[in-house]
Amino acid sequence: MDEKDEDPDAFDPNIPEEGPSAPPPGWLDDIHGYQGHKGGVEDNPLYPPPPAYNPQPELNRNTLVPDITVPTVSEDVARDALLKFVESKWTYSSKPARNLTFKDLKPITVYRYRLETYTETRTSAWNFEPYNGQMVDGPQYGMSPPPWDIPVTVPQRYTDMVEKIRVPHSSFVKMCHKCNGCGRTRCTHCSGRGRKRCTFCHGSGRNRNKHCTSCHGRGHKRCLHCQGHGYKTCSVCHGSKNLLHYILLTVTWKNNVEDFIPDRQPDFPDKKFEKVTGDPFFIDENVLVYPIQGFPDQEICDVSTKMINEHINRFSSNSRILQQRQTIEMVPLTHAHYYYKGKEYNFYVYGMENKVFASKYPSACTLL
Repeated sequence: MDEKDEDPDAFDPNIPEEGPSAPPPGWLDDIHGYQGHKGGVEDNPLYPPPPAYNPQPELNRNTLVPDITVPTVSEDVARDALLKFVESKWTYSSKPARNLTFKDLKPITVYRYRLETYTETRTSAWNFEPYNGQMVDGPQYGMSPPPWDIPVTVPQRYTDMVEKIRVPHSSFVKMCHKCNGCGRTRCTHCSGRGRKRCTFCHGSGRNRNKHCTSCHGRGHKRCLHCQGHGYKTCSVCHGSKNLLHYILLTVTWKNNVEDFIPDRQPDFPDKKFEKVTGDPFFIDENVLVYPIQGFPDQEICDVSTKMINEHINRFSSNSRILQQRQTIEMVPLTHAHYYYKGKEYNFYVYGMENKVFASKYPSACTLL
């Protein structure tokens, strides 16, 4: 469009203003079995699995755990671990670690209990795409299967994954709600007129008693958002005027993991255990696991009962429990006491990785 030929008052009243980006409530048809939708794409109903999909725990079932010996750390291993720790601290000297004298190495019994509950959850939401003549799998081909009857391929156990599936026979074509089937919408920046008032001369065409050089004295400039047309191609249907609506089922597999370590060593921060591994001497796996009984650490038995009950109550109402796994690890922890230059110090060696925690070290801020 030539700016000289623009009619300041001309705009096409047949081009509609922009409608909502999502279908308004009541815009879409109900699909049998998916009536939880209120209409908007933000709506995302959660479908509890039928009772037959979730196993039920048996009463008075318990699991026995074998005995375990506490691992020990030698002086050489403790010294090497401390040297590696010192190397990571540039203000520390390695001299004390090389020359210290051990007083004693005390192994501490630390158990980590872990419960994993692998679940499958199903939700759905309306989705749409521009309709350009593609096949429409609608109700004329049959009734849409219920959410939990749609077949899926279950991933490897304890792997988090999300899969999206178009619900069969849920599709239909409807006029675009954004442009009312016009394929384009009135430009919101210029109200459909194709030009905007010049900001340099405020629409007067003059600036400092001269012709405005920005708008060449017209008082208005072509709208850059619509290139002077007064309208833009609809951002929802991309000009196709119609949308293909369908229900999209989202299947989410998630491994819900919970750990517990009894706090038995007040001078050692328990959070350090989160970054190290232990020796999993007991692994129990089943569709449903049962509380541990007869383990020497009664707190582990109590936590096992509590966590299992909590997981069943929390996940069975909205998800399908596919598998559970409970693990007890022996996490190595050794409290090392040593002398250096007549003073006593201590540090901890922890985890299968032999990490070190030392709240004090003889040579902080000393470089050798």
